Amino acid sequence: MIVVGQGKLPLQDFSEIIFHQQGVTLDKAALEEVEANYNFLKSFSSNKLIYGINTGFGPMAQYKISDDSLLQLQYNLIRSHSSGSGNLLPTHLVKALMVARLNSFIKARSGVPARVLELLTQLINNDVAPCVFEHGGVGASGDLVQLAHLGLALIGEGEVIYKNEVRPTTEVFAELNIAPLEIEGREGLAIINGTSAMTGIGMVNILRAQKLLSWSVLLSSMMNEIVEAYDDHYSYELNVVKLHPGQSKIGAQMRAILKDSKLIRSRSEHLYNPDNLNQEVFEDKVQEYYSLRCVTQILGPVYDTIHSAGVVLENEINSVNDNPVIDHINNNVFHGGNFHGDYVSLEMDKLKIAITKLSMLSERQLNYLLNQKLNQKFPPFVNLGVLGLNFGMQGVQFTAVSTVAENQTLSFPMYVHSIPNNNDNQDMVSMGCNAAIMTKKVIDNTFEVLTIQLMSILQAIDHMGCRDRLSTASAEIYDRVREIFPVFVEDAPQYKTQKNVREFLETATPFIAPITN
Repeated sequence: MIVVGQGKLPLQDFSEIIFHQQGVTLDKAALEEVEANYNFLKSFSSNKLIYGINTGFGPMAQYKISDDSLLQLQYNLIRSHSSGSGNLLPTHLVKALMVARLNSFIKARSGVPARVLELLTQLINNDVAPCVFEHGGVGASGDLVQLAHLGLALIGEGEVIYKNEVRPTTEVFAELNIAPLEIEGREGLAIINGTSAMTGIGMVNILRAQKLLSWSVLLSSMMNEIVEAYDDHYSYELNVVKLHPGQSKIGAQMRAILKDSKLIRSRSEHLYNPDNLNQEVFEDKVQEYYSLRCVTQILGPVYDTIHSAGVVLENEINSVNDNPVIDHINNNVFHGGNFHGDYVSLEMDKLKIAITKLSMLSERQLNYLLNQKLNQKFPPFVNLGVLGLNFGMQGVQFTAVSTVAENQTLSFPMYVHSIPNNNDNQDMVSMGCNAAIMTKKVIDNTFEVLTIQLMSILQAIDHMGCRDRLSTASAEIYDRVREIFPVFVEDAPQYKTQKNVREFLETATPFIAPITN
């Protein structure tokens, strides 16, 4: 069980909940603070005008709500904003959204009773995912529409996904003996007024981006092996003099992967030889193409971007992103804009640009591998059959190129795409949830591109017959993937194999040795 409420929720604990089915339990002391915060608000608001408790919302805040309509106001807010459209979010992203909202509530600044947190915990631990749609919130005043669909399920309405079926919430709650939320205060506004959708999705994006980067380092290393590249471009000495931490870390990872490769060559042994001076034209390229030689310089910024985005997202998921902020310590209520998602939106844009660049590197390495005029080593499209009659990896290259092109278009930033709405009350918005969902799409696409690259590398290894000269790390990946993707000579449909290899990339842990430099 992961305890929520004992300090910060780190990225690793979040990962355990989302990807490894770890349950959630709530810290008792933190719950007591939540209840104290709720009781303070009840007392404090009895004779004061406080936004969202006895006023309308947004541009309607100038209208006072009568005492006998206060609770109906909260239900109206949830129901009216349950207006999402498009595809349903996958269940693991809905769980991420709920974990993010739960972790904000447990900071005891939202004025909600402890039973709201307990109900969220029940849904998380029972794998009940409210039906939440991709399209809706503009990312300021929070992810209003996405979180309204969460609120709809919490009050026992709408639909949820349970055991891969979309079912009425009332049915599933009855089956699991879960009591819906009965609103008593500002729970409606508290549930929908935050950045938890973009943050939950963003945290998942960070974790998947980390995995993509690890695979890209490994595949780039394997590419250098099979073309028998020189070792100095990923050396410690070359990379340490460029003062960016990501570049040094990528170089260290490549050295760890390739340390026992029998294919990588030493420049001093092969080129720093006086006999070479007698040649007018060198048979070997003196330097490799950039997609092979500049891996540390290309993936280094990707590493640094993922790292910095992870810091920001971890800060956001551990923040109070409600409005107003209920402060029972200082006996006051503070109105502002902690629901604004600019931090997440900007980091998601940076992340998707970085991952798009990673996919471009993969595509260029793939092109080098499949174009015999460039590599002068392999048959066209690493075709192991009869040239002209068979096609090898020619067909799947189209898919990789098309997918990278989509990534490049999706990389236009959402952060600078604010559209005023809500009677111009929301005149500057973050579009943070859009940014996170588009980044997810770029990550999805990039797994597809790396899948095709990996399949092509394996075909090249079999053409060379060099499995026994690969590094230990590369040979291990070769063996594991060949179990689901046997070597082929005759042409056959590859789409099912691509799906299996992609699932392997999504779920397996790539070999990356500990970084010592």
